[in-house]
Amino acid sequence: MQQEQSISSQNLSDSRLSRFGFHSKKPSDSAFYKAFFSMYPLLVLQNVVTLSVNLADNMMLGAYGESALSGAAAVNQIQFVYQCLLTALGDGLVMFGSQYWGKKQLSPLRKIAASAMHFGLLLSAVLFLLVSIFPIQALRIFTTDSAILEQGAQYLSIIRFTYLFFAITQILLATLRSVEIVGIAFRLSCMALLVNCSINYLLIFGHFGFPQLGIRGAAIGTLTARILEVIVLLVYLFRSAGKKLGLHFSNYFHVDPVLTKDYLKTTAPMLVTNGLWGVNTALQTVILGHMTAAAIAANSVASTLYMLIKSTAVGASSTASVMIGKAVGSGDIPLTKHYSKLLQRLFLCIGVLSGITLFFIRIPILSIYDLQPATKEMANTFLIILSVICVGMTYQMPTNNGIIRGGGNALFVVKMDLISIWCIVLPLSFFMAFVMHASPTVVVWCLNADQIFKCVPAFLESNYGNWIRKLTRDE
Repeated sequence: MQQEQSISSQNLSDSRLSRFGFHSKKPSDSAFYKAFFSMYPLLVLQNVVTLSVNLADNMMLGAYGESALSGAAAVNQIQFVYQCLLTALGDGLVMFGSQYWGKKQLSPLRKIAASAMHFGLLLSAVLFLLVSIFPIQALRIFTTDSAILEQGAQYLSIIRFTYLFFAITQILLATLRSVEIVGIAFRLSCMALLVNCSINYLLIFGHFGFPQLGIRGAAIGTLTARILEVIVLLVYLFRSAGKKLGLHFSNYFHVDPVLTKDYLKTTAPMLVTNGLWGVNTALQTVILGHMTAAAIAANSVASTLYMLIKSTAVGASSTASVMIGKAVGSGDIPLTKHYSKLLQRLFLCIGVLSGITLFFIRIPILSIYDLQPATKEMANTFLIILSVICVGMTYQMPTNNGIIRGGGNALFVVKMDLISIWCIVLPLSFFMAFVMHASPTVVVWCLNADQIFKCVPAFLESNYGNWIRKLTRDE
């Protein structure tokens, strides 16, 4: 498994890094920084725009009413777990499919893309059926407040239809990434943001003679944006990019059992890791939503803004994975170790800057929301806590998912998440919330504590762990 992931990281990154001026022949530190900052801003910006679609819903619903905001927040926790699983399916496609792209073997790549699409569609169908049959039961996981449940049910009745379109988009974009076509993803995200905000403005508040639909207007805006994404992407894929892949609709009706099995072996660790991350984030809403009605609204505001700032860590993780994979694939072990140290210093600097940014933008962002004074004060406190948490998160996340996983030791990341989330964070948070009846502020600290204490094992593994020892033996 470790060897397969190292090879796939190498194949994914070879021509991309050369395009950014990065080569495997012992480049200087200046070449390293040039390569990093050529890729990093693009990846951060793409993630920011993608997340801004949900942020637009939250901010506009926050200006409309607190119950609508909380109802959408509860539904979006389901969407977030779903998105994490789709991301894992897409990343597995990129890691595995890029090997064949590097060899210019397009037939296996198309079959892998078909397998990934089948799993994505299956996932979307299962989720659609569950929330259609058990809508209130699904929402009761996150809150028991009747007003929030009523708003959430309205939102879910429409937003569930986005699941199919979102799965198709994410898998197709991953297919394009595997052949180094990435620009369309950013353009699609910008289009979705513009369409969503425009429809939200018209339908949430009833401007320019349109009906005032409240939370249903926000759901219609998101659904419209998702449908347009698929239409534009399909036209682009089968008229332009499809020629590069030799891709046709008929390709999705044929799968290879052997390649499908190999794809699942590659993807399984990422499904576990991403699934745990999504469930952990959703359970924060579960715990806070069963404490006070204000806590779920405050957490929605704070966590949405935090996720936006978290894009700096997501971009750093993706960039590090490419660069470490390239260095490992080149066989230059001292260079790999050196880049690991340089990256960790960058992660710390980015983390400090991200924490400072979150701290200072919290006040102007909170002023946009129409919240009760107590709810707004709670959200402010949550954001101050997350400003500190952000520093540790921006170090440990790209170190684990970029350096360690990119170096071939994905199992370490899975084990650490299993232990930290299920054995420490969630039991401690449930205990503090429902046994000790601690305040939401204390519970938020407990829910995010792993972002701090995971820094220690991340540092030890990235500098002295199994993947380093394995590289040294290979050397």
